[in-house]
Amino acid sequence: MEGRILGFVIWCVVGCLFLGLGLYAWFSKKARALGFWANAEMFEVTDVKKYNRAMARLFWAFGVVMIGLGIPLLGGENSAWILVSVAGLMGESIGAMVVYCLVIERKYRRR
Repeated sequence: MEGRILGFVIWCVVGCLFLGLGLYAWFSKKARALGFWANAEMFEVTDVKKYNRAMARLFWAFGVVMIGLGIPLLGGENSAWILVSVAGLMGESIGAMVVYCLVIERKYRRR
């Protein structure tokens, strides 16, 4: 019982880190755009404040859905429902990349 709860708590902490990153992006007072890709040079942004707000919404959605996907961890040992969490997180990550590339980057990249 404790192992399931501990796993779910850790899963929720990671989801809350994304929520915190969204809060940081939302209230960022710097004139610096929040990057999405690790170790990649950031492109020029047309409106940094709107871009950071869009990134905040993306990270909030990611964090909330991630926490929701952790619920099957409470199902018990050797439960097949864990596949929902694993496959769902993989799909959510790919979806976040698609939204970033096709919506946010396309809208705020300076041409």
